Amino acid sequence: MCRSNKSPWVCLTCSSVHCGRYVNGHAKKHYEDAQIPMTNHKKTEKQEKVQHTVCMDCSSYSTYCYRCDDFVVNDTKLGLVQKVREHLQNLENSAFTSDRHRKRKLLENSSLNSKLLKVNGSTTALCATGLRNLGNTCFMNAILQSLSNIQQFCCYFKELPAVELRNGKTAGRRTYHTRSQGDNNVSLVEEFRKTLCALWQGSQTAFSPESLFYVVWKIMPNFRGYQQQDAHEFMRYLLDHLHLELQGGFNGVSRSVILQENSGLSTSNKCCINGASTVVTAIFGGILQNEVNCLICGTESRKFDPFLDLSLDIPSQFRNKRTKNQENGPMCTLRDCLRSFTDLEELDETELYMCHKCKKKQKSTKKFWIQKLPKVLCLHLKRFHWTAYLRNKVDTYVEFPLRGLDMKCYLLEPENSGPESCLYDLAAVVVHHGSGVGSGHYTAYATHEGRWFHFNDSTVTLTDEETVVKAKAYILFYVERQAKSGSDKL
Repeated sequence: MCRSNKSPWVCLTCSSVHCGRYVNGHAKKHYEDAQIPMTNHKKTEKQEKVQHTVCMDCSSYSTYCYRCDDFVVNDTKLGLVQKVREHLQNLENSAFTSDRHRKRKLLENSSLNSKLLKVNGSTTALCATGLRNLGNTCFMNAILQSLSNIQQFCCYFKELPAVELRNGKTAGRRTYHTRSQGDNNVSLVEEFRKTLCALWQGSQTAFSPESLFYVVWKIMPNFRGYQQQDAHEFMRYLLDHLHLELQGGFNGVSRSVILQENSGLSTSNKCCINGASTVVTAIFGGILQNEVNCLICGTESRKFDPFLDLSLDIPSQFRNKRTKNQENGPMCTLRDCLRSFTDLEELDETELYMCHKCKKKQKSTKKFWIQKLPKVLCLHLKRFHWTAYLRNKVDTYVEFPLRGLDMKCYLLEPENSGPESCLYDLAAVVVHHGSGVGSGHYTAYATHEGRWFHFNDSTVTLTDEETVVKAKAYILFYVERQAKSGSDKL
């Protein structure tokens, strides 16, 4: 009806194809128009069954009943749903085969191919795989694409053994889930591993992370439904739940053992959060020193807090500068945000410190120091603020470096750090487009084998450094520099 090629659904009753509810909703309208008006007589069981119009997603092959408003996992006695599924898969595989032949011819002439990639910044990347949007799931897709480009973290999960090796009739088939299933035996680690393995293989243009999203629904109730979510909040929940599941071990094998065997990360260099360390804390874990001083008696209190990311305020004096080239006032930089986070500040009346010497709440000052830097430094710019009853977005452009972010001046004991150990290079950046946290759209930029890519759900395009540095960053992922090289310091 609308000529859209996004989110196609085929009706398994009449074989007509319409767009999904998050495009123009013609598949749902088709179901509503097909309903038989039941008047002047009671519905029989046979008539009741006719009303269950089932359709299939042509991209992910999952089936859905509009009457039940739920996904369907069972089949007919003759297995007709699976036959349709296999037919669509064959059509898709034949299309991918011809596409691969075309790509192989392009890759045979590597010099010409690399020249094309450099000249045309909008050319679709040949080796990268996008993630299909399952209904306002761009917040999840942007985080997954960013984490997939943090090599040490991604490689650890890809090298984990599969939890279940299926054979026989079920070999090679996808697992289909429904939100109404009562099975709690799900593994976030396993579905996360499968998703990472599907990316960067070049075998398909887009992968549907529906199995992972199903697990997210099961173990993270906050993210149930199809409304827009905060990407930073999702990232924290994801890392926390991965950490908890890895701590408990899975399939009879302790993940901490696999961590020591496969990743080569020293246990003495890990930050523990909520118990034993895992690859999550080994890579993202750092330690802050929180220093509070009573202004009345001078008593000093120190506390060490582990962190997986740092949330930085954008200083108020920069909040009107929305673009990089805007003339009014100085440019806000990442250094300004880090300095605001670590500078000495006096706590206001609502945050009075309970002084143990004065034995009452007193005015005090607070200062943060970084006691231990992580291998991957995740910086979250606090762009959303509550004002009265609204959560507004701070749309200020913040200048950030692609290379050589120097964190030495924020360390508690900088003299104990080597010259290269405090330098970080950008690996990925998540961007929020739009005005509010409950609306808008998320995309991500990430570097892979020396080239920058832009990840916009199922679409992946090559881009350049000039485009990346103009982005209004929401989350920045910096990787600790290993090899000695020139230092373009912040």
